[in-house]
Amino acid sequence: MDNQVIEINEIKKFYQVGTEVVKALQGVSLSITQGEYVAIMGPSGSGKSTLMNIIGALDTPTGGQYVLNGTDVSRLSDDSLAEIRNKEIGFVFQTFNLLPRYTALENAMLPLIYAGVSKIDRQERGKEVMESVGLSDRMHHRPNEMSGGQRQRVAVARALINRPSIILADEPTGNLDSKTSVDIMRLFDEIHKQGNTIILVTHEEDIAQHAHRIIRLRDGLIESDLVNEQVAAF
Repeated sequence: MDNQVIEINEIKKFYQVGTEVVKALQGVSLSITQGEYVAIMGPSGSGKSTLMNIIGALDTPTGGQYVLNGTDVSRLSDDSLAEIRNKEIGFVFQTFNLLPRYTALENAMLPLIYAGVSKIDRQERGKEVMESVGLSDRMHHRPNEMSGGQRQRVAVARALINRPSIILADEPTGNLDSKTSVDIMRLFDEIHKQGNTIILVTHEEDIAQHAHRIIRLRDGLIESDLVNEQVAAF
């Protein structure tokens, strides 16, 4: 039986905006198994960013249940959510979110500092992930000495460093040119082949086509949830 990494049941998220209630998610249910590569798509206002925030333990739902690796995170405290984020989820953002004064290696190692890992182990794991993303010759460069593609590779290394259950990528090619985007998506393909679970949030069809399964949202509901036949055939 497949190992369920994520189980979402009837998740709702409502926001009060003035006198109006915005129903960002209106009862979303889905499951993701270990090793899947899933893209979440949808137009502006579809609820995909809200769903990403809930999956990433950055927000809590108004209703419904979210189980991550057997733990119900729907009602966890802020401190517990922070711990879940650090241990279970590796984030890759559109804007890289690197600290300018730190080297690439130091940026990649940050989650290990928060996790209380020793300096020797941090160095060893940091060098390992930097090599895995093709940056063994850029470890000691700072972000302003690197290209956009290299900075995003540092962000990917940082996401991988805690060996998380999920890599959650939010528009990871949004700030990159077409050629660099192809390189970054090739890197995600390689990461997936190594057994990682990847959830990709994007509005770009060509980027979503790298995933093996595409979930489309509209008006806070799942419009379709289909296997990507083109990729699944390989």
